[in-house]
Amino acid sequence: MKITLVVSALIFSGMAQAQQYDNSPLNYQNSDINPNNSSLNYNNSPLNYNNSSINPNSSNATYDSQGNRTGYEVRSRDGVINRFDDNGNRTGYSRGR
Repeated sequence: MKITLVVSALIFSGMAQAQQYDNSPLNYQNSDINPNNSSLNYNNSPLNYNNSSINPNSSNATYDSQGNRTGYEVRSRDGVINRFDDNGNRTGYSRGR
């Protein structure tokens, strides 16, 4: 019984640590040094019309609670959703859904 509890605790601990790493900026998929997450990548750039603040039909624009545009979001090939302000500065990320 005690061995089962210890093994279960180790498994759950390992799963929790793996999940923390998946969401960590230390994980290369989430990192700023990953080119897929950089605004220098055209897919993420504010120069890309899909992300541009001058595009009135941008489907990836983000807004504050007053309805003012605050930036845009782009999903990388790695499945990370990157948030950028309208100047192309990466403001955050979340793991893809």
